[in-house]
Amino acid sequence: MTLFIILLFVIGYLAITLEHPLKLDKTVPSLLMAAVIWAFLSLGFNNGWFSIIDSHGHVFNINHDEAGSPTKGFLDNLMHHFAKTSEILIFLIGAMTIVEIIDLHRGFDIIKSRIKTTNKVKLLWTLGIVAFILSALIDNLTATIVLITLLRKLIPKREYRIWFASLIVIAANAGGAWSPIGDVTTTMLWIANKVTAIGLSEYVIVPSVVCFVVPFLIASKLKAFKGETPRKQYEVDVDSERLLSSKTMLYVGLGSIIFVPVFKMITGLPPYVGMMFSLGFVWLFSEYVKPYEGFNKKDKYLYSGHKALTKIEFSSILFFLGILMAVAGLESLVFGQIGGNDTGTLRYAAESLSNAIPNMDIVVILLGILSSVIDNVPLVAASMGMYTYEVDSPIWHFIAYSAGTGGSMLIIGSAAGVAAMGMEKIDFIWYLKRITWLAFVGFISGALVFMFIEHYIRWTI
Repeated sequence: MTLFIILLFVIGYLAITLEHPLKLDKTVPSLLMAAVIWAFLSLGFNNGWFSIIDSHGHVFNINHDEAGSPTKGFLDNLMHHFAKTSEILIFLIGAMTIVEIIDLHRGFDIIKSRIKTTNKVKLLWTLGIVAFILSALIDNLTATIVLITLLRKLIPKREYRIWFASLIVIAANAGGAWSPIGDVTTTMLWIANKVTAIGLSEYVIVPSVVCFVVPFLIASKLKAFKGETPRKQYEVDVDSERLLSSKTMLYVGLGSIIFVPVFKMITGLPPYVGMMFSLGFVWLFSEYVKPYEGFNKKDKYLYSGHKALTKIEFSSILFFLGILMAVAGLESLVFGQIGGNDTGTLRYAAESLSNAIPNMDIVVILLGILSSVIDNVPLVAASMGMYTYEVDSPIWHFIAYSAGTGGSMLIIGSAAGVAAMGMEKIDFIWYLKRITWLAFVGFISGALVFMFIEHYIRWTI
């Protein structure tokens, strides 16, 4: 039964990675995988076929009641994992809603109106810097969507535009890796108290900058970025100019998201509470701001939080729910013993991997490369269940960097890449031939810088 549950996870995982060939939304196998794994966990546990271990190391078996009521222990463990998963989901829903409220008020058009250069190299660096910074403030997926939407106005020819779009993916993923709110995986690590906002930013920002800058320096010399962009003189979006609330909501929204880590430091409360506060504040502000002169209250819903909620991709939220609960199932299943103590499946796998590859730096780099093929959310979720390093351990920082930036090596390796692929119809093979090597050079360069800082600079200070 134990191997059967692991097989269920492998099958579900493959269905997720083969989303495009199967033409099946990855949310479907994610939800089914989680529900079926926990169903078989319950069935096997109640029949005494195996034991369950909770996050505190307490082992429960229906045939033994030394630790109290086994059934209660099983249900408490399920509720614990569901509660931790819900923290992440509430946080993401709040962040997504704030971003959508900003977008309803066309706040991101303020950024678009500032970019007017026609020089390809200058435009490349301008978009890259904006993507790097913006992804750290909102998230890499949203930053990519915003900037590719802008690209369509700046560069009408798709054959030129896909080069810029591909480099934006690299910059956005690099920018999201050093911020607790810049990538789903860094948010997961932050909420799980594996990293602190200050610790993550302090030790990952320099490698992330290197990961972004190196590919852009190389790309600046490529033929694709020579000369001027073949477009007409930039025209400001007249509609966005009419919204009096655009600039206000941009600043209020971004400021509220940035305030979340500050809220956590002041109150000591979990990040999702701060996000609830920020969302409530932005929503309240949007209820009273006037988008334009002579604003008709009948049109209020067009700019409200209610409208923003309808634009959120709840399929992504449900995907995270499924994959995180499925990984929690594996974490709870006792697979074997280490040092005479019962150990969960993921912890057992971690010990086996460490014995096979004793150098954790190599393990984490392989994790980053693997994240370009396999979704980085379950990879990071699994690593959180596998390792028990202290808060702000260099390993957690390195995992955040590798999982966040490694996905850039393939167009399907990150949410930002998939978004760019869908918006610009970027061909997988085209990206593999022309962009993958740039992303790999950036990833390895940042990884080497990270290891140099951790092993030589940090320990000498």
